[in-house]
Amino acid sequence: MNIGQIKQNDAGIFMGRISTLAVAMTIALKPVQSSNPRAPRYEIHALTPGRTWVQVGAFFELTSNNTGEAFLNGRIDDPSLAAPLQVSAFRQDDGSYNVVWQRAQKRRDVGAALGVKADDDLSPPFGADGGPVDNGPGPDAAATDTGLGETTAPVEEPVGKGRGRRQRVAEDA
Repeated sequence: MNIGQIKQNDAGIFMGRISTLAVAMTIALKPVQSSNPRAPRYEIHALTPGRTWVQVGAFFELTSNNTGEAFLNGRIDDPSLAAPLQVSAFRQDDGSYNVVWQRAQKRRDVGAALGVKADDDLSPPFGADGGPVDNGPGPDAAATDTGLGETTAPVEEPVGKGRGRRQRVAEDA
């Protein structure tokens, strides 16, 4: 969905507007000077009601895998916004940019995409009475035997009536 446009003014600064039902802002793009290839291409600044500029985001330059065309992608965020705006800007023939917003899509079920079987062939974990179901030894039952046999450690009987130490001390007094 197209939510705005950015044009280069006579001074060479990209300026424009973003408008939605909840957001109406004038923005300007400030080029970022960096030798880091992962640095943003532009800082996004917005004009406040007090007529000052504040940084609200950044645009990174990316290249489309399908067409090879460069475009800008970034986020606009501010404490006054309910949620950040993920936006992209696509250059037009006249040199301006159309600002586009698209609602984030839920990720597909990775298991379904990879052809992983559902849990339909699993036995139920609980019986009709709510207790565990004894399905017998599993295929790896022999592999879980450590060969150490049963424990020879003495079994200690619980002290008191199953209460904590402080309550036992009070009972003894």
